[in-house]
Order: sequence, then C-alpha cells, then structure tokens
Amino acid sequence: MATDNNDALFRFLFEELGIRGEVVSLDTSFKDILALHDYPKIVAEQLGQALAASALLSATLKFDGSLILQVQGDGPIPMLVAQSSNQQTIRGIAHWNGDIQGNTLPELFGKGRLVITLKPNKGKPYQGIVSLEGDSLGEAMESYFSQSEQLKTRLWFAVNNERAIGLLLQELPAHLEEQADWERVEMLANTITQDELLSLPSEEIIYRLFHEEAVRLYDPQPISFKCECSREKVEKSLLTLGSDELIALLEEKGIIEADCDFCNQHYRFNADDIKSILSPNDQAPVIH
Repeated sequence: MATDNNDALFRFLFEELGIRGEVVSLDTSFKDILALHDYPKIVAEQLGQALAASALLSATLKFDGSLILQVQGDGPIPMLVAQSSNQQTIRGIAHWNGDIQGNTLPELFGKGRLVITLKPNKGKPYQGIVSLEGDSLGEAMESYFSQSEQLKTRLWFAVNNERAIGLLLQELPAHLEEQADWERVEMLANTITQDELLSLPSEEIIYRLFHEEAVRLYDPQPISFKCECSREKVEKSLLTLGSDELIALLEEKGIIEADCDFCNQHYRFNADDIKSILSPNDQAPVIH
C-alpha cells in the first residue's frame, strides 16, 4: 500500500539503464507559500511549476546550500524565483503586472532568460544562464539541460490551487544511453495525465508508469516551506549601503524598515540598532 507522501520527493533509478527519475509532491508547503501573496491563478501555476522544478533539481546537491531558479523577462510576469535547499526546504516569489492574458511562456514572460544558480553556504556560487525558450517552463528547463549540461532531460508538471507536482527523467552523466531505451521510458512517462499527477500518490505514479522496468525506489525526502531571511542577513544587506547612506536614511525617516518579499517578515531598525550595526566592535562585515 502506498504511504502518505504529501510534501515529499521520491528518487528512483532504472537499474538496467543510465536514467534516473524523481517525483515531487508539494502540498502544505505550496499552500503556505500561496497564502503569503494574492497571486492570480496563472501566476500561482507558474510559481508552482518553478517550485517543483527547483525541488527536483536540488535533490542531488552534493554540498550544503541551495539551488535558485529564476525566470526574468519583459512580459506580464517580469520575475519569478524558486529556491530549494539541500535540506529540502523551499521558498518562492513572483512579480506580475496587471491582467495577464495567455498561458504560453512568451505570453507570460515575454523575451527573457532562465537562470539557475548553485549557491553553496561556503564557497563561490555557480550560475548557468540560457535564453527563455519553448512554450512552457518545462520546455525551457529541458532546453537549459540540453545546452548547458548536454543531458537528455524531460519534465512534467501539474498544478492546482492545492498542490504542485513534478516528474523528472534524466540521463545519467556517465552514460550514453541507447536512444531506444530513452525513447521507451520517455514514451511511458508521456502517458501520465494531469489528473493522475494531481490525484495519485507518488509511489503509484512510478508504479503506474514503470512497473515493467527494473526500478529502484529510494526512501522519500520530506519537503517544507522555510524562509531563510533573518535580522542578521538584513543587517548585512544594510551595511552594503554604507554608513553615510544609512545615517542619511535615519535623519530623513527616523527609522529604517525592510521587508522580506518571500515571507512578508517586517524588520525595523532605529538609531540605536544602526549604531550597533556600524560599531567597529560589532564584528560586522567590512564595507567595500
């Protein structure tokens, strides 16, 4: 019997093929993110796809840190960000303008680019950037892997106002898989419907599609919504403004305020707070 796997990611491996797969289900975590902003339906759908994609792509991170997926464009949705950590926490945000018509990638984002950033907690980040291509976020992601990683990759998404589901198939880097094997597995995955993705438990999705293949299923990884903002991080951001700018802001407004776009957390800094931040004894980061 399938287990309850809401807010979980399942990894699986085709043991006789150089292909891996993942299914992610975002339930409470997705609803928690949607509750923070009054997104139009189409914007929430795109954000759900991006959150599912970031969780799928970060599942095999070999470092402490996060993967950040960004879509930037000149269309009605100029910016979308989804972030997933190696601890399986997610967060996301989208900006939009006015009434949005259409549902293809060019209609929603206009001319833009897809940016994927690997951000370790220690060390330098790595960033891959490609132009935004295709009619959907899934097609844009597939194009990214084709151009940047030279790996066959397919993604399927299903999103409603309750859940965001993602399915990934990807060729393993060390394998040059037989084209016929890849096409067979891809064809099987293409038989899944949106309703099945949204209604079936992840284990049943995998069994329904690939029960005739030799598949190794790994233990599920729980996923949750967690924002990484903190007062300390906001203080470090304020320091980048420089002491003169901070003092000028205080003189003008009497207090400095900052909000986190991801979770709506509100931060306030009075004169004493700013003095403490700027104090040489505070061991604050050096301002360059």
